[in-house]
Amino acid sequence: MRSYYGRPVLKEPVWKVPDVPAYLYLGGMAGASSTMALLAGLTGRERLARAGRLAAAVGATTSVAALMHDLHRPMRFLNMLRVFKPTSPLSVGSWILAPFSGLAGAAAAGDVTGLLPGPSRAAGVVAGAIAPAMTTYTAVLLADTAVPGWHEGYRELPFVFAGSALTSAGAVGMVGAPAEAGPARRMAVAGAVLELAASRRMESRMGLAAEAYRTGRAGGVLRAARAATAAGAALALSRRRPAGLAAGALLTLGAIATRYGVFEAGRVTARDPRFVVEPQRERVSEPGTSGRGEVH
Repeated sequence: MRSYYGRPVLKEPVWKVPDVPAYLYLGGMAGASSTMALLAGLTGRERLARAGRLAAAVGATTSVAALMHDLHRPMRFLNMLRVFKPTSPLSVGSWILAPFSGLAGAAAAGDVTGLLPGPSRAAGVVAGAIAPAMTTYTAVLLADTAVPGWHEGYRELPFVFAGSALTSAGAVGMVGAPAEAGPARRMAVAGAVLELAASRRMESRMGLAAEAYRTGRAGGVLRAARAATAAGAALALSRRRPAGLAAGALLTLGAIATRYGVFEAGRVTARDPRFVVEPQRERVSEPGTSGRGEVH
């Protein structure tokens, strides 16, 4: 395999560790926790609802802080809110993250202080309605790039992130409200099944780019993530409090490792020109295609 002067075809993303992996994890956890809080409140599980509201507020606020730190200048994030461009995942994502963070913070503040219960409750409802987009928009943001390790998984990556977010929120519920953790356990198990199934499907479909998910640092992290997620889901089936705490810890570690592993796998495929050049050569050699545009 050759590329021009042996150099990478794509410019490696300049996003940094731990800022962007933390942003990916915290945003997903916050979104799913907000949904959990909304449903728990509607069914009278106030302790579980409070745990979800606090997790959503802390996660969303910290996610914004991690993003701003990666951008170096907070004004760059505010500048992204100057326009709304429906065709840009970055623009749409900014307009999901900003209002969600404010609404989740207002809902948690009202819950803690007892002030303005009506407006804070309404803020929690609206945040819960936005939450599904909050859990998955980062997957769309990654998949919309030219990075093979992210783009080739564009069909399944939102489901991987959604499942990971559900396990994160389930972990919050099991640790923060063990007496009312039944729905949180079910959420965690459902999320683990979704994440593991979508990850398997994604790697089987994405061709050469799947190699980055199975080898090197990213491969090791993702194997550990799957093991932690599966073990956490198994422990979540138990109603005993120690098992719930252990499940929460394992599921949290698994979710964090999943986001970092996906992030690192994408960077590997951008760094190595083989992941760009070889799929191009395969496509132009298919029957019915011309040789124009082949990379030599």
